[in-house]
Amino acid sequence: MRADRLVSLVLLLRRHGQLSATALARELEVSTRTVLRDIEALSAAGVPVYAERGRHGGFALLPGFRTELTGLNHDEALALLVAGSRRGAQVFGLGSALASAVLKVVDALPESYRRTAAGAAERLLVDPETDLLSRRTSAEELPDAVVTEVRRAVFAGHKLRILYAAGEREPDWRTVDPIGLVTVREQGYLLATRSGEDRTYRLSRITAAEELDEPARRPERVDLGRAWQDRGARFRTGGDMVVVRLRVHPARRDELVATAVAVLAEEAEPDGWSCVEVSFQDSRHAEWALWQLSAGAEALEPRWLRVKLHERATALACRYRD
Repeated sequence: MRADRLVSLVLLLRRHGQLSATALARELEVSTRTVLRDIEALSAAGVPVYAERGRHGGFALLPGFRTELTGLNHDEALALLVAGSRRGAQVFGLGSALASAVLKVVDALPESYRRTAAGAAERLLVDPETDLLSRRTSAEELPDAVVTEVRRAVFAGHKLRILYAAGEREPDWRTVDPIGLVTVREQGYLLATRSGEDRTYRLSRITAAEELDEPARRPERVDLGRAWQDRGARFRTGGDMVVVRLRVHPARRDELVATAVAVLAEEAEPDGWSCVEVSFQDSRHAEWALWQLSAGAEALEPRWLRVKLHERATALACRYRD
């Protein structure tokens, strides 16, 4: 689009100071005639582009000229700065690109917005690395080379070969048709199909990846939100899933919800506690989660879970008996 090219032309001149029509044409991948027409269009729009004559001449902007994103209001500028502080882009290997983009936007902001928005952004903290108890959040560290290869295959629509470690098993190679990438609570996932069957892969478990030349077998359009919901529903009702009914103190409810796979039902009780029905990945997950809640929760069903927790509590009491 011509508007994008004109913006790119201005940014090139800002970065390099002076460039010949030939150099601009090479950078923009157009003809020199197109560059000259674009220069005329910029001059007509009030952008101070001038020509330096001679063998080493070219085009340049008047010193001190700044582009301005005058369509942005203060809150929109602030939103862009805050977005640059989020760590979600790191999951897809786009953190450095996001930071670079935000710097360019800030550079182009009107002076008044740049000063006030930057000052306001310093007073907002999004997704810190630890919570109030100094516990580290669960953001994943992903190899750039792996994430870049996965991302390329997703965007290009090519098959992808990944070395994947499922659970406690040894990693093995598998070829998939990538559909899209999803990030949830700083965890990254690859949605794909394998032999026509839906598959979801945790990015942190992909230890190597290779984009193939073969086109992926996938629909041209995809609704990732719907695909994620459908896969989540199947996950919550399949495999070794365990459903637990329990009472939980309001101070521990959020902790329960954060560790459970899903909340299936909930009802408030007169004493302020809640009777909740939740699902866990398996029996070990259920036992671990309820033990973490200590006296802030009481398992009601299934019976075997009450027995397991009683055995744990008895063993701990014996350990500390005088």
